[in-house]
Amino acid sequence: MRQLRTFVAHVEDRPGVLNRVVSLFRRRGYNIESLTVGRTEREGVSRLTVVMEADDDAARRIEANLYKLVNVLLVDDLTNAPNVTRDLALVKVKATPESRPHVLQLAEVFRARTVDVGSETVTLEITGTTDKIDGLVDVLRPYGIVEMVRTGLIAMRRGNSEVVREVGEVVAA
Repeated sequence: MRQLRTFVAHVEDRPGVLNRVVSLFRRRGYNIESLTVGRTEREGVSRLTVVMEADDDAARRIEANLYKLVNVLLVDDLTNAPNVTRDLALVKVKATPESRPHVLQLAEVFRARTVDVGSETVTLEITGTTDKIDGLVDVLRPYGIVEMVRTGLIAMRRGNSEVVREVGEVVAA
């Protein structure tokens, strides 16, 4: 059964690594739903979080193929593991003087922050699960979403697991 999969790859922070990872998905015809890349707590190591749709067999193949790439230190499929995920969005919504109080009340319910106010718009920042952000977007849609940008999902395992101590030294998750 196809489902959304969340892979986390720890890679050496070098030119071309992201291109090789993305090319692997492209060559196999998989659409990446979300991709985030950033530094980790370890110098020289970056963390890629890739969300894509795949069945169990395809997920195993993707994980195995990621390990074959140069500069990939660790691959972790967090799909069925206890994990913490977050996404961030900026949402600019129409907010006339009449509708602004309603928009701000909705933002408060979702614990979104107001980061900009224009004469006809309000820009909100929301951090949370994908479902939480989707929920806010759904209730704001009738007011008119002018513009929106999302960072993409970031994820890590719950608990005390330590994954990468140093570049090249991998610890079981």
